[in-house]
Amino acid sequence: MKTVRISLNSIDKVKSFVNELVKFSDVDFDLVSGRYVIDAKSIMGIFSLDLSKPIDLNIHADANRMDEILSALTPYIIAE
Repeated sequence: MKTVRISLNSIDKVKSFVNELVKFSDVDFDLVSGRYVIDAKSIMGIFSLDLSKPIDLNIHADANRMDEILSALTPYIIAE
């Protein structure tokens, strides 16, 4: 598992983010905001979170898929 910080501060960003995640149907993604953990492929779940702050994304994937996934998610990842 790998955790990255992401920003989803607009409706268009949320839609395109979910569309990217759906391409990885065999991988699980969780968004963690405070004590809430939701399925990152759920648009309704994402909109239940406070999107004004960065959110942690947990990626449950094999190491050999991680580079491909991180590359697809680059527009949303916040460099720390």
